[in-house]
Amino acid sequence: MCPRAGRDVTLFIGTSGWQYTHWRGTFYPDVLPSSRWLVYYADRLQVVEVNNTFYRLPEANVFRTWAERTPQDFLFAAKMSRFFTHIKRLRDPDEPIARFFDRASALGTKLGPVLVQLPPGMKRDAGRLDAALERFPKSARVAVEFRDETWFSPEIESLLGRHRAALCVWDRKGSSAPLWRTADFGYVRFHEGSASPAPCYGARALCVWARRLAKIWPEPCDVFAFFNNDVNTCAIHDAGLLARAADQLGITRTRVLVGETRRLVA
Repeated sequence: MCPRAGRDVTLFIGTSGWQYTHWRGTFYPDVLPSSRWLVYYADRLQVVEVNNTFYRLPEANVFRTWAERTPQDFLFAAKMSRFFTHIKRLRDPDEPIARFFDRASALGTKLGPVLVQLPPGMKRDAGRLDAALERFPKSARVAVEFRDETWFSPEIESLLGRHRAALCVWDRKGSSAPLWRTADFGYVRFHEGSASPAPCYGARALCVWARRLAKIWPEPCDVFAFFNNDVNTCAIHDAGLLARAADQLGITRTRVLVGETRRLVA
C-alpha cells in the first residue's frame, strides 16, 4: 500500500504505441481486426505516444483519421521525425518543424506533447538545441529526451527552462535521467523494469515512481507517463499498476482499466 502523496497532479498514463501484433490475445481480442485496435485502446486508456511519426511522418489525413476514431478526451503525444533528430541532428530546424506541425495539427485539440528524442551518439550542443527549440510554436508542449550523458548539465537544464521545454525523464532498470523540472508539465518514459517477466516493472517500483512524480512537479500539473516495454504486454500491465499506485496515493489520473490489465502478466 502506498501512503498518500497529497499532490494535485494529473497523471496521464499510456503506452508508447498501440500497433503491436504480439498484444493480440493478451490485450487485443484474437478476433479483433488490427484496423480496430486504436478504437479498442482508446476506450481503455486516454493517451498514447505515437512512435510511427518518428520513423515516417504520416500525411495529415492519417492524423485526422486517428482523431476521428478516438474519444473527445483522448490525446496523442507524437515523436518528432527522425529526419530532424537523427539525420539532420537538429540542424536547419525551420522546414522539418513546420512540416511536422502542418500535418500533426490535423489532430486538433487531441495533439498532446511533442517528444524530441535525440540519438545516443549525439553529444551536447547547447547552441543547436537552443536554435531548434526557438522554432517550435509557443503553444506547443515540447519534451526532449537526451540519450548521451553530456547533455545533463546546469547549462542545458537552464536552457530547457528558458524555452519551457520538459526534460524527458527516462528509466531503464533503475538507471534514470536527472529529475529536472524545467516546464509546467512532466514527461516520463519507462523503458525497462527489473520485475519478472522481463521487461516488466513491479508494483513496488511503480509506487516509488508515482510518489516521485508527485513531488517533482508543481500543482496543478500534468505529468505524462508512457511505458515503452511492449514485450510480454508489460506496457499495458504496468500502466495498470501505475494507475493503482496513483489511486492509493490520491493522485488524479487518466482512464486506465486496471481490472482488465491485471490479468495480462502472471
